[in-house]
Amino acid sequence: MNDALLSQTQGAPAVLEARGLGKSVTDSTGTLTILHDVDFSIARGETVAIVGASGSGKSTLLSLLAGLDTPTTGTVRVGGEDLFALDEDARAALRARSMGFVFQNFQLMGNLTAIENVMLPLELAGRRDARKLAAQMLERVGLGQRLSHYPKLLSGGEQQRVALARAFVVEPAVLLADEPTGSLDFATGEAVMRLIMDLNREFGTTLMMVTHDRSIAAQCNRAITIAAGAVVQDSSTAL
Repeated sequence: MNDALLSQTQGAPAVLEARGLGKSVTDSTGTLTILHDVDFSIARGETVAIVGASGSGKSTLLSLLAGLDTPTTGTVRVGGEDLFALDEDARAALRARSMGFVFQNFQLMGNLTAIENVMLPLELAGRRDARKLAAQMLERVGLGQRLSHYPKLLSGGEQQRVALARAFVVEPAVLLADEPTGSLDFATGEAVMRLIMDLNREFGTTLMMVTHDRSIAAQCNRAITIAAGAVVQDSSTAL
């Protein structure tokens, strides 16, 4: 890690930690190790790319960090709280208050309009101003004229902007993104990445993003490279 990055993160509390994290699955053919002894700590405000070849364990790692899957060994701490010391309901509550998610295939509710999709996490949190906040967030991502449109009437880039609005509207401490430009053409993907980075700075979010694209990873200030289920490099991307 270079001096500039050290100055940003030194002494900052870790918002996300993996400690001895491993995942194995067993069937009639034997045991397959997907992740092995993964260790890292992410400071508040960092932007981190998880990179590696297909099948290296990147998406499994992201699922474990979110508490959507359970590890075979080790644990994850979010804001100092041991994710797997919590029961399933408590993990869901922690995700709702601390995490935002962006997926390659958008994961929008097809029966809800753009504004209803963005309102959903706010309503689950009991916010009475959900519609107002959702409208403001959609305006921020350039979709102020698409509030009543259903996902099937939106382009891929517009659907991902709705997904970004939904993720950021709750002002999460951590944003987890899985190949957020993977379903988009090059120009649209570049525009979405600029928006992700801009929103991340505005909201002071800690970004952790899975990508196979080194040019996208280079936009983050740190890259963690996974190969055969293990961390093989963890370094600043700064030149």
